[in-house]
Amino acid sequence: MSKEFKFKQFTVSQDKCAMKIGTDGVLLGAWVQLNNPFSILDIGTGTGVISLQLAQRSNAEVIDALEIESNAFEQAVENFERSDWGDRLFCYHASLQEFVEEIDDDYDLIIANPPFYTSTFKVNDIQKNRAIARHSEYLTYELLLNSTSKLLSSTGSCAFIIPFDEEDNFLKIASENKLYPNRITRVKGTSQSPIKRSLIQLSFETKNKEYSELIIEIERHLYTPEYLDLVKDFYLKM
Repeated sequence: MSKEFKFKQFTVSQDKCAMKIGTDGVLLGAWVQLNNPFSILDIGTGTGVISLQLAQRSNAEVIDALEIESNAFEQAVENFERSDWGDRLFCYHASLQEFVEEIDDDYDLIIANPPFYTSTFKVNDIQKNRAIARHSEYLTYELLLNSTSKLLSSTGSCAFIIPFDEEDNFLKIASENKLYPNRITRVKGTSQSPIKRSLIQLSFETKNKEYSELIIEIERHLYTPEYLDLVKDFYLKM
């Protein structure tokens, strides 16, 4: 795996991160509706790629990122500092629980590509960093959505990408925290494949939900116009 991933306007080093650049995070960073936020929070930033995408896409003056794992935190800081938007990007090394207790501010947009293994699978120490990044035992949907509801401004929104088969449960927990879906896009690899992911944007406002479907590929490495339109500002070869 390459240690650097070059995008059109920034480069991401990923040699210290358990979780490398993947379609999910980039898709979320490209898909989320911004609505001119002043302040953004990226929970579990990893390499920092979503924060960097939002710095490129917006004029937000405050883009804070949160990362609990030490190596990933260091990597995100390095990636932020070498970008053109280092003055707007800041990474906190803390757990979400600690962050909620310490921070008095609220955010106009909160975004996360959360862990999505909900099994009871256990790992050895060698795999632990990757497990923290991938296993929702460390960051439950309950904790994520309850914390988001506390940190989100009254007119703000939040966006996540999750496995499609967890959508109903996720939305139930969200509604318990007075967060309601405004946009849902269900993602498929190809037209013939099952729905794999749900992109969900929520707010405190109950309004008509916008449903859509996104198909990534027509066939292997031949991308749909809809997918290309979403990610063309980021990927070099698109």
